[in-house]
Amino acid sequence: MSYPNITPFDFSGLNTYSLHGRHSKVTVADFAQPVRPDMTVRELIANLPKQLAGKDFPDLVARIAVAVSNKRPVLLGMGAHVIKVGLAPILIDLMERGIISAIALNGAGIIHDAEIAMVGRTSEEVADVLGGGAFGAAKETGEVLNQAINQGAQEGIGLGEAVGNALLQQNFPFNGQSLLAQARRLNIPVTVHVAMGTDIIHIHPAADGAAIGQCSHHDFRVFCSLVSGLEGGVYLNLGSAVLLPEVFLKALTVVRNLGHEVKRFTTANFDFIRAYRPSTNVVQRPTLEGGKGFNFTGHHELMIPLLAAAVVDTLAGPE
Repeated sequence: MSYPNITPFDFSGLNTYSLHGRHSKVTVADFAQPVRPDMTVRELIANLPKQLAGKDFPDLVARIAVAVSNKRPVLLGMGAHVIKVGLAPILIDLMERGIISAIALNGAGIIHDAEIAMVGRTSEEVADVLGGGAFGAAKETGEVLNQAINQGAQEGIGLGEAVGNALLQQNFPFNGQSLLAQARRLNIPVTVHVAMGTDIIHIHPAADGAAIGQCSHHDFRVFCSLVSGLEGGVYLNLGSAVLLPEVFLKALTVVRNLGHEVKRFTTANFDFIRAYRPSTNVVQRPTLEGGKGFNFTGHHELMIPLLAAAVVDTLAGPE
C-alpha cells in the first residue's frame, strides 16, 4: 500500500507574539539557590525553587509554626509504617517540644510500637512464616496488648491510654523509643482506631472483641473531641491510605453536626503515592470552606525528618 500524497502543513502565516510581553509561569526569580556547606535548614527551605512542592512545603512549615505559636493543635494521624522505618525518636522529640498535640494510630501501630518497647525490634518476614500458619502468632505481643486492652475496657478508658499505661507499668527496656509509652508519660493523647480482623493480636486466644470495640470506640470519641478544637490548627496524615482518612472525615462531620466551628485549618498528606482517600478526605474535602490542604509524595524516612527539622528551626526564630 502506497503512502498517501499529503502536502505538509504550511506554518508561514502563523501569528506570533513577543516573548517579552507574554506571561510566564516560571521565572529565574523562582529558581533554587545553590547549597552551601554551612547552610541551615531554614536557609535550605527558603532557597528551594518557588514551584510545586518547593512552594507548598515552606507554606506548610510556616502554618505549623503559626499554629504552635498560637497554641492551636497539631494532630498527627499515621499508619504503622512510620514506626517501622524508625521515626519514633523524631516524633517523640516533637511531642516533648510541644509541637505534636495528639496522635491517632491504626491497630498495627500499637503492635509495632509495643514490640519495639519490649524487645527493640519488630516486623516479621511474613513470607517465611505464613505457609506454616505462624504469621502473627508471637506470644508476648498478643498477651501484652490484649491484656492491656481488656484492662482498659474494665477501667472504661481508650485503647491508646490502656496500652501506654501497660508499657509504662511493665517498664520495658526500650520504652524510651515507644510512641505510646512516651506519649503517656507526657500526657499526650494517643487514639487507636481498629478495623477488626486486620491485626495479628485479633487471632490471639486472649483477644476480646467486645473489649477491643469498646476501647477503640472510646478513642474515636476522644478523637472527635480533639478534632472539635482544630480551628486554626493542623492535621497531618502520615502514611494511612484508608483507615485514618475515613476516621478523620467522620470525626469532622460529627463535630460540625454538633455545632463546632472547624473550617479554617490546615491539612497535609505525606505518603509514597497519592491515594484517593487521603487526597479526598484529608486534603480536599475538609478544607473546602476554609484553610488549605497539601499533598506531598516521598519516603517517610526522608520527608518526616525534613519536616520536623524545618518546623523546629522556624520556631527557634532569627539567629
